[in-house]
Amino acid sequence: MSQKELQRIQVVENAVAGRLTVREAAELLQLSERQVKRLKQRCDSAGGEWVHHGNRGRAPANAISEEVRQRVVDLASGKFTGFNDSHLQEKLTIVEGIVLSRPSVRRILRKAQIESPQKRRAPKYRSRRERRAQEGMMVLTDASRHDWLEGRGPMLTMVGWIDDATGKVPSARFQLEPENSAGYLRTLRYLVENGGIPWSVYRDRHGTFQRNDEHWSVAEQLAGRQFPTQVGRALEELGIESIAARSPQAKGRVERLWKTFQDRLVSELRLAGASTQEKANEVLGVFLSDYNERFPQAARDARPAWRKLDQRLDLDYIFSLRYERTVGKDHVITVGDGLSIQLPPLPSQRGFSGRKVEVCQQPDGRLLVYLERRLLLEQAAIPDRPVKALKRRRSTAPKKKTPVRLYQLGGRLATGL
Repeated sequence: MSQKELQRIQVVENAVAGRLTVREAAELLQLSERQVKRLKQRCDSAGGEWVHHGNRGRAPANAISEEVRQRVVDLASGKFTGFNDSHLQEKLTIVEGIVLSRPSVRRILRKAQIESPQKRRAPKYRSRRERRAQEGMMVLTDASRHDWLEGRGPMLTMVGWIDDATGKVPSARFQLEPENSAGYLRTLRYLVENGGIPWSVYRDRHGTFQRNDEHWSVAEQLAGRQFPTQVGRALEELGIESIAARSPQAKGRVERLWKTFQDRLVSELRLAGASTQEKANEVLGVFLSDYNERFPQAARDARPAWRKLDQRLDLDYIFSLRYERTVGKDHVITVGDGLSIQLPPLPSQRGFSGRKVEVCQQPDGRLLVYLERRLLLEQAAIPDRPVKALKRRRSTAPKKKTPVRLYQLGGRLATGL
């Protein structure tokens, strides 16, 4: 007999003896007064069995028969061997005409010691990461492709950076292109120039931040690591630690930021009648100023940790899409899409054909050409020409799995594959 049933016997017996009124007994048992009166009648006319429910010991009307249970077990271990629970439930319904729910099928199979081929791992323990103590110690970044203009204009992508300690958004911008390197470099430069250099960046595993391919050039094999992406290289040159999130939940703060923006900012864009990228960025600037004043959290340490930007740094060189090209005999380089650039001569009319130059494509479309960090040429952006990454020229080198052997031949170091 359960504790609930023992309590019910005691209360009803006290009600029968007059030590409790019907109303008091109903309040104690959380029943209606009418039900308490019925229980008093049953208590007078029967022994202690009156407290048991009338269905005790009876088989449920909708119980699965033993015959059906055995047939499910036979099919699971015979005709449908290796089927997972959901798949088996579908086949039982469609092929065999046995209509059962998936939980029912699962209970029958587990009771018969038949495990599912799909192994389910126990959920991992996760805890909320504590915010960094100072503003500027860590920034989180991500991009959100969304119908920000609600059909009034083109589909836009917002690239944004959020401070981990305070929740402020020091840099964000709308762009027409999907998530790409140019957008991250553009917003990172604004962040560095107007706020300072953060100590670390928390980001996802998108290809703009890290190499996700298996291609290894000979130079990379000799160096023992893959060379970074365009954004990864800029972060390294600024001394910013790049931390990759291992799950979407790990980027919860920036994901919640997008949810807030897709509510509040979309309404502000609608109110302003924004229908172009330029107008959307104008509204975004006003929105961020208000957001950063009203919604930031106080950091545990009020002293900001932003690092000052060294004025000697060539920001055009750092925040660019950088590519290597070989100068032709006529001192012309090709940078893609049929665009050829005639390079000017060095001082004293010296030539430099056959040498390597760096083509730095700016997010605004300008092209800068460097020879050993010396600026040779700056070409203005071509009107109506979209800014997109140039094709990276790759060698047909083997992957990392092929060992690189070094031989000492005649006093010179040579490589053999």
